[in-house]
Amino acid sequence: MGASMSMLKGANLPVAAPAVRVELGWRSAPGAPDVDASALLLVSGKVRSDADFVFYNQPSHASGAVHHEGKRTGADGVTDTLTVDLGRVEPAVERIVLAASADGGGFGQVRGLHVRVLDAAAGTEIARYDSQDATVETAFVLGELYRRQGSWKFRAVGQGYSSGLAGLATDFGISVDEPRHATAAAPAVPAVSPAPASATATPASAPTPVRLSKVTLTKDAPTVSLAKQGGTSGTMRVNLNWQVRKQFKGWAAKLGRAVAVQGDLDLDLCALYELTDGRKGVVQALGNAFGALGQPPYIHLDGDDRTGAVSSGENLTINLDHKDRLRRVVIFVTIYEGARSFADLDATVTLQPQHGAAIDFSLGECTVPSTVCSLALITNTGSDLVVQREARFLVPERGVSPQRTVDYAYGWGMNWTPGRK
Repeated sequence: MGASMSMLKGANLPVAAPAVRVELGWRSAPGAPDVDASALLLVSGKVRSDADFVFYNQPSHASGAVHHEGKRTGADGVTDTLTVDLGRVEPAVERIVLAASADGGGFGQVRGLHVRVLDAAAGTEIARYDSQDATVETAFVLGELYRRQGSWKFRAVGQGYSSGLAGLATDFGISVDEPRHATAAAPAVPAVSPAPASATATPASAPTPVRLSKVTLTKDAPTVSLAKQGGTSGTMRVNLNWQVRKQFKGWAAKLGRAVAVQGDLDLDLCALYELTDGRKGVVQALGNAFGALGQPPYIHLDGDDRTGAVSSGENLTINLDHKDRLRRVVIFVTIYEGARSFADLDATVTLQPQHGAAIDFSLGECTVPSTVCSLALITNTGSDLVVQREARFLVPERGVSPQRTVDYAYGWGMNWTPGRK
């Protein structure tokens, strides 16, 4: 399929697909700001409550219609993706605004900014709009999905804001919690319309203003307190996303070398845990040790994703309501099959507390023949859980399993027997 024509600002197209993927794309460059995608569900031009805002700290709409899937880095640049199941959008919602915000600079520094709407099932492109004229703006409405006489359409908008995501969100009726003054305490002003309480609370029903802050852990600043981020209750989702470097595949083929990537790559997200009562164990797909949320170890692996690069990667959930029972947790990833090491992968880890700011980091470059990498260490300090970026690529000794390698590196002291899935 050739490159499609970019729409002109203000132009619209019909959207016949029942569900779409909205890909915000750009080319990353040194010194250029990072970009984030978000969606606002509007009734009469405004959100009904803060729950109608879908973005990195609130990744799913309560209706199930809109999800923030997250970022991927590929040979062509970076994409941040939203999925919209148009059939599940509540009848009251007239428009879904598709926005971009820049973190650490203006959109004038961002090259190749565009939005694509794809048929979620077929993967074919329905519409594309390229932003050409950005300067100092720090937020952009790139396009919108809207209803017209019972059918959905997409309009290219291209409207910039100089007040960032906070300004854009506030314009559409969102109450924003300023990140510098964010505390775990409840605000004095009640939220617009809190959703009714349910047994399984979702981010959408949180009665606090929306937090726009997120934390990126680095080598120089590797730790963060969950309490400071508001992540003290509910669940925390740990997501691993990866992409095989395309240029690596091509380079290996040119040299006639055996390519390290053979077919589908299967990465396994795992966790070693130690509870405050001294019990230790592992949560992993091997041996179907998927764990449990409501009982020890309060950690659950959401199945085994063999495809990483086309879905939302591997997910593991931790129950923060029982955080006092956790002494320490090491989250790690092993290559089950499909590659000889992490050297040819770009991987990103996101920890998303239900009621707090997202914590993310990249694993960086792997320069050793590693088949297991510790991602994060979560430690109970007695009053709080602290998340530490590890990004340690480990090389198992001959005959030593990846799991046992992590055990040795962190002094867990467990007995291991071979397992399979």
